[in-house]
Order: sequence, then structure tokens, then C-alpha cells
Amino acid sequence: MLEISDAEEDDAKVTGQVACGGILVDGLGVGDVGNIVLKDRQRLAEDGIIIVVLAVDGAGQIVSGPDIVSRGFVYVRESEELMDEAAEVVAGAIEEATGKTGSDWGHIKNSIRDDLGDFLWRRTKRKPMILPILMETE
Repeated sequence: MLEISDAEEDDAKVTGQVACGGILVDGLGVGDVGNIVLKDRQRLAEDGIIIVVLAVDGAGQIVSGPDIVSRGFVYVRESEELMDEAAEVVAGAIEEATGKTGSDWGHIKNSIRDDLGDFLWRRTKRKPMILPILMETE
């Protein structure tokens, strides 16, 4: 601790110590970034992210997509074959999940994450964050 005296302009002295851990600075705030956010950032930095976007009707049939967007994982133009195979894996995961549970969107998203994650690990030995976005159409 540093104590600054009001009486004298040039008087300041160390009066003790304060116990503290690491302090994280994130642009606007100090210490307001939690461990989960830091782990997510580290994972994104190391393995990237895959975003799977598709439109599904009420019966679970694919209307549009899957469109796969990759950031920080692979350069899509050099890995078109991998992305095409990944789209097939996603379509298979949806077909299998809707056959078991109908249109349980949570189960479908988990199935996409699991199947695509396993496929990408086998092919690239990397585990990107997988974010499925399902839009239901009428």
C-alpha cells in the first residue's frame, strides 16, 4: 500500500502490502473477464471456430444448407474437399437425430457438434469450437 500525505506535497511512503492475484485487463475494465471467457478465447486462438448454418422445416428436413463458415481453422478455398465432407457429416447427423427424436433442436445441435467434432478431429487433429445455427421454416 502507498500512503500519500495531505500535509506535505512530497511525502509518500509504503505502509503495507495487499494480497492479490493476477489482474486481467480487457480493454474497458480491469478484472471483469472470467476464466470461462479466457478459456474460450484461448480455444478460438488455437483451433478456430466452425459455424454451421442451415434451415430446417418442421419435419426436420433440410430446406437450405448446411453452409459451413470457418474462421481460424482452415482456409476454405484450399480445403473445399474437407468442407464438402463436413457438410455431408452434418446432413447425416441431422438425419440420424431427427429419426430418433423428431425436431428436438437441442438434440440436433448436440448431434451436429459431436459428429462434426469427431470427423474434424480424425481428419485434422484439431478441435475447433462448433456453433450450429438452426433456423426453422414453415
